[in-house]
Amino acid sequence: MFLDDTACNLASLNLMKFRTNDGEFDVESFCHAVSISITAQEIEVGNASYPTPKITQNSFDYRPLGLGYANLGALLMARGLPYDSEEGRAYASAITALMSGQAYKQSALISREIGPFKGFEKNREPMLRVIKMHGLEADKIENRYVPGDLLTASRKVWDDAYAIGREYGFRNSQATVLAPTGTIGFMMDCDTTGVEPDIALVKYKKLVGGGLLKIVNQTVPLSLNKLGYIDEQIEHITAFIDKNDTIEGAPHLKEEHLPVFDCAFKPANGERTIHYMGHVKMMAATQPFISGAISKTVNMPTDVTSADIANTYLEAWQLGLKSIAIYRDGCKRTQPLNTSLDQLVASTKLKAVRRRLPDERQAVTHKFSIGGHEGYITVGLYEDATPGEIFITMSKEGSTISGLMDAFATSVSMALQYGVPLRVLVEKFSHMRFEPSGFTGNKDIPMAKSICDYIFRWLGKKFLPPEEQAVTVDTLASAAAAQSVESAHVAKLHSSIVEERPTSKAEREVYRAQSDAPPCHACGSIMVRNGSCYKCTNCGETSGCS
Repeated sequence: MFLDDTACNLASLNLMKFRTNDGEFDVESFCHAVSISITAQEIEVGNASYPTPKITQNSFDYRPLGLGYANLGALLMARGLPYDSEEGRAYASAITALMSGQAYKQSALISREIGPFKGFEKNREPMLRVIKMHGLEADKIENRYVPGDLLTASRKVWDDAYAIGREYGFRNSQATVLAPTGTIGFMMDCDTTGVEPDIALVKYKKLVGGGLLKIVNQTVPLSLNKLGYIDEQIEHITAFIDKNDTIEGAPHLKEEHLPVFDCAFKPANGERTIHYMGHVKMMAATQPFISGAISKTVNMPTDVTSADIANTYLEAWQLGLKSIAIYRDGCKRTQPLNTSLDQLVASTKLKAVRRRLPDERQAVTHKFSIGGHEGYITVGLYEDATPGEIFITMSKEGSTISGLMDAFATSVSMALQYGVPLRVLVEKFSHMRFEPSGFTGNKDIPMAKSICDYIFRWLGKKFLPPEEQAVTVDTLASAAAAQSVESAHVAKLHSSIVEERPTSKAEREVYRAQSDAPPCHACGSIMVRNGSCYKCTNCGETSGCS
């Protein structure tokens, strides 16, 4: 701000909305829009809330406003003017001069009706001198690069503003700034923000909640049409851009037209870009017609030196800029916009997202008993009836086993909510062996090796589809036998070929199911699964259920 402890309300006009069907700029409509915006912003001064009493008082006394524009880069491209060119800078100067001159003219007209801002009389001559200087700068705009009606209007409006302001004063001490219009630019349907050129013809935006957004410049067809290309050629060129993320090498495109489509960043599959001094020069072209400062980023390549950056600051000061911001490409680990999808995906680390259950949810409670130890499992369900949390109640509250079960249930619940498949948990925790173990009274799971074994086998039977449920030993044995017969048949047909047969899926499942089999308590041999129990193939002893 030009004064300490003040605030201004901002507004921006989308310049592309004033582009006529024949590609010219609608001067009359633009001036009308500026007048309406200044009037609305002036009304807001007295109805706004401010953070401190001092800012409130100064805002009432000086009534600063901040009208600006967006989409300048798109307007220049649509007109067939390179951003970094004398023609482009002259055209931008004329539009900026017209906006600020009309803003001050409208402020003077409002002052004629309700009086100037409180600090005007004390600053009368300095402010009129500044208005006069703005008008003198408008006279320096290069005639040959700007249409006659726009150039004439951008000069005359300052004469009007000075004449009316000298007689009636100004309602606002400040009228215009150029704000960045970042996120709001998307809502304004802008290809470019503020006074910026486009970042790239195709860019990718990383979304806060996850995911990517591909943003394609919509001004290219207008520009190609202005440059004289026919519809078929335009279609081929735009298709090339969408496929290759660059216009370089596009069919039908003339070499001399490439600068029109230069952007702030070098495309992933191209080489052309706007030199960083092109940004500074554009700011210098528009600054003489802005009350306040310009919020704009000077994009510099990764390989610039500290001396280059220092020289850029010095050059900006010598050109009369009130502010400047520099960004070196790649200086941050992540950035919101990228020109390459591959780079963006590579730099994007996937984050686990917790899927919380609704506040009111369905639940299933199951009572169990393992070797005389009773307990309860309560499973909270999502809307699709899949489990999202479990509670395990055993023993007395405050006991060791109760605390362990609470902690274990919480960890399993978090795993489910962060996307760990129930099938994986069932495979990991089924058939764990520790006490208490024993008979359960559940006909589907007559014997459990541990509490974990019972809980996850029950969860698998209750919530997993049949094809994902644990395969029984009989099924596994049948599958293994069938696989053995088939393998023997194949080996017989190809007896001349000797090779190691890979382990079948069924055999791996059999091994997994048998891997925790206990030794026989009678002879010491390793027992094998027999339904829900085990039997010893050496002495015939069983674990008690067959």
